[in-house]
Amino acid sequence: MRKPRDYDAELKALEEKTRELKVRKVQHLGELIIATGADALTAEELAGALVALTENTDAGKKEVWAKRGAAFFRGKTRRSAKAANRDTGSAQTQPDSAQSASGGAGAA
Repeated sequence: MRKPRDYDAELKALEEKTRELKVRKVQHLGELIIATGADALTAEELAGALVALTENTDAGKKEVWAKRGAAFFRGKTRRSAKAANRDTGSAQTQPDSAQSASGGAGAA
């Protein structure tokens, strides 16, 4: 005869693993923000930029961002971070969506 499974213990273990993965995800996102130099932005600026990025539906832009991200992770961190800071500054002044998104977030 089989030994009965302890479903409660298995669920508890899975919940603990879920918590650990969430903590690790938050930690990795924080490290990514620091590595890219985005920690120099205010919380409102960073939130506004992220909102604008998530609202973007242009597949071409997302592909360009993905390529830049892949280059960043391949080891071009210093050069990419400096270029990203320059490009981010010019990109924020061009599209109105990034400015209105951060302004809207600050007003709320």
